[in-house]
Amino acid sequence: MSKFAKKKDGEVPAVSTASLPDIVFMLLFFFMTVTVMKDSSVKVANELPQANEIKKLEKKDRVITIYVGAPTKEFAKTYGTEPKIQLNDKFANASDVGDYILMERAKKSQDLQNVLTTSLKVDKNANMGLIADIKLELRKVNALKVNYTTYEGDAFKN
Repeated sequence: MSKFAKKKDGEVPAVSTASLPDIVFMLLFFFMTVTVMKDSSVKVANELPQANEIKKLEKKDRVITIYVGAPTKEFAKTYGTEPKIQLNDKFANASDVGDYILMERAKKSQDLQNVLTTSLKVDKNANMGLIADIKLELRKVNALKVNYTTYEGDAFKN
């Protein structure tokens, strides 16, 4: 007769670490593909007004953003407290807006150049005269699709 060997109690087999590098690289590639980097930092006060009829822009790659507001505390010493225009990471005048739009339009692909939207992120305390100057410059370069970025809420509480 043959004897059966008794199984030892309490021993757990070792965990195989052969697939750990594959998992680490998959996580690395995942985070590399889903991470979105900011292309500019906001240097102006940007407290957006509220509106009750809003629509979300679907495709962000078709948007050129212009910030308008008073410079933040760190830039107020050099630029003052009057509302300024920020194009990318630089302060600019209203006369620079047209050249900026043409430069940004040239960076986009040919099929997107005709469907670009200019998004104005304007502080609710900014002067309307400055906005009118920006809109005049946008008309000169035929950038007629303009969007005002707002928060959803009651427009009468601004």
